[in-house]
Amino acid sequence: MAINPDNLTYHDRVNIDNTVRLREITATLPPFCREFFLGIKDTTSTRTRLAYAYDLRIFFEYLHENNAALKNTEITDYQINILELIKPIDIIEYLDYLTYYTKEDEAITNEERGKQRKLASLRSMYNFFFRNEMIEKNPAALVQMPKLHEKEIIRLDPDEVAMLLDHIEQGENMSKQQAAFHKKTKIRDLALITLLLGTGIRVSECVGLDIKDVDFKNNGILIRRKGGYEAVVYFGDEVQNALELYLEERHKIIPESGHEDALFLSLQNRRISVRAVEKLVKKYASAVTSLKKITPHKLRSTYGTSLYRETGDIYLVADVLGHKDVNTTKKHYAAQDDERRRQAANVVKLRSDQK
Repeated sequence: MAINPDNLTYHDRVNIDNTVRLREITATLPPFCREFFLGIKDTTSTRTRLAYAYDLRIFFEYLHENNAALKNTEITDYQINILELIKPIDIIEYLDYLTYYTKEDEAITNEERGKQRKLASLRSMYNFFFRNEMIEKNPAALVQMPKLHEKEIIRLDPDEVAMLLDHIEQGENMSKQQAAFHKKTKIRDLALITLLLGTGIRVSECVGLDIKDVDFKNNGILIRRKGGYEAVVYFGDEVQNALELYLEERHKIIPESGHEDALFLSLQNRRISVRAVEKLVKKYASAVTSLKKITPHKLRSTYGTSLYRETGDIYLVADVLGHKDVNTTKKHYAAQDDERRRQAANVVKLRSDQK
């Protein structure tokens, strides 16, 4: 069936782009990998499968360069039986290699989280072939996940949030060139960052918004969550005002073909990209705080912290942020729990202060 490009949504285009890229990478991998990706197609997103493909390519390239038994065989000629030649110690050495290596003269490092993801990709592949009785050994299952060292959750304090929005609105301390650029993007940038701070949505969810996804009658936005399901997230008056002001300007813009529905547009009148949002958040935040590295995800953490501080309802926070497992939310906001417990210490009085 022929596809009319004009009928494709942003998410359709992303899935098509991911699928094309996945095919390109799969062509450089052992042939049995194609069977793996087809086997998990119904239970994973295109984004997940593409991430697996990138990780598996690193693994097989490592084997090709460092395993004596596989050096003289092209990666695309590897057969599935090689998976059983790999021992747990080989995978442990691979994880150690990931700490620091070079590729095409570029230094690449991985901390615990990066190693966890790459081991998870390996485990997924091994588990698939082991469950389907295509291999008899599963060495990846015998390797422990690297332990994550907890890091301080970086977020903006309430006064920093106000300073950030004031800076976007007023555009102070800018060069003449920066001021000219800011004049063109101020209303858009204020609406975009107010939306991120006021709803906690992911940057990928934000750039995927279409105009029709905004419902001012109910003050809600329809977003596509990780995993592909849709959800409605509600916003308050500050977000509403910023969005309405931006949409007055947005309706005067003639978008490039294929970007007519996009809510947020770049200066090229195309749907704004994740990278562009990351850059503008960094630009504005650096003028407010030099001690914190603020990204769109940190704005999400800021919203989650504020919501939990005001409601004390961890399940509500998990639901609004789109966390499938409330333990994920608890892990991020445990410090807030401790703060609330400390406050509780002096709430209950055992005796009157009066004598």
